[in-house]
Amino acid sequence: MGKRILISLGGNALGTLYNELLESVNIIAKPIAKLVEDGNEVVICHGNGPQVGYIKKNIDVGAMESETESLPLSECVAMSQSFIGYQLSNAIENELKNYGIDKKVPTLVTRVIVDKNDKSFDNPTKPIGAFYSKEKSEELERAGKVMVEDSGRGYREVVASPYPIEIVEVEAINDCLKNSPVVIAGGGGGIPTINEDGKLVAVNAVIDKDRTSVMLAHDTNCDSLVVLTGVEKVAINFNKPDQKDLDRMTIAEAKKYMEEGQFPAGSMLPKVESAIDFVESGEGRETLITSLDKLVEGMRGETGTLIVK
Repeated sequence: MGKRILISLGGNALGTLYNELLESVNIIAKPIAKLVEDGNEVVICHGNGPQVGYIKKNIDVGAMESETESLPLSECVAMSQSFIGYQLSNAIENELKNYGIDKKVPTLVTRVIVDKNDKSFDNPTKPIGAFYSKEKSEELERAGKVMVEDSGRGYREVVASPYPIEIVEVEAINDCLKNSPVVIAGGGGGIPTINEDGKLVAVNAVIDKDRTSVMLAHDTNCDSLVVLTGVEKVAINFNKPDQKDLDRMTIAEAKKYMEEGQFPAGSMLPKVESAIDFVESGEGRETLITSLDKLVEGMRGETGTLIVK
């Protein structure tokens, strides 16, 4: 019997520019379609870090040149959900037809409630957009942006990344799953929204998609969470002579490794934290961490790192 799987897909895997996105979605569609052909249902929650920054930058430049009003970051998140989502929908539908499966793949523009008093609004940490030189980053800081050095690759803008509290469209997402084997939702972590005296109001932030993925996996009653990353397996003593790749890791072992500082804060740590959160959210739940090219093999138990209770 097949499973219902939530796939947390990083924005970096999608590329930044339009042509990169077109190439990426066709690569991503192949293992997704294979999972469906194997009898599984799939919910996709994708990131948008590079793309939302690219959208915001182009809108800001256009507004400056034409002396018109720019758009807030929340609108750019919504745009990224739509343009990434529909390209994923097209690519996956086309790939499903190769297996004789004629099903539509809906993308839902998704709002996510956050706390207006979340501490992240005073301490932005979420990198978005392109990498800049130190000189350019200093210029952007003078223009009011908050910039940080990002893993030796250059400087990027950082914005608030509040914790998700509630997915507004969860009922609609579950309705879509009754009729389609693949649903795309929560893109970019969702459009950050606050409840202001009973009315929903968007706020300028980018929610971490791994956090939203855990909530979405729970709310759609998924059996498995798959966190896709740049490596085939989680490792301890990473990049050291005694590096050890892990096939399986219990929650207790994961927490021990976290205390030892085995997982870097900007890369593997949030993925392991999300894995733990999902496994702890219900009986029989498990999380797989692996690379995109090993997705199908990982779901068959042939590779990747499986996190269990």
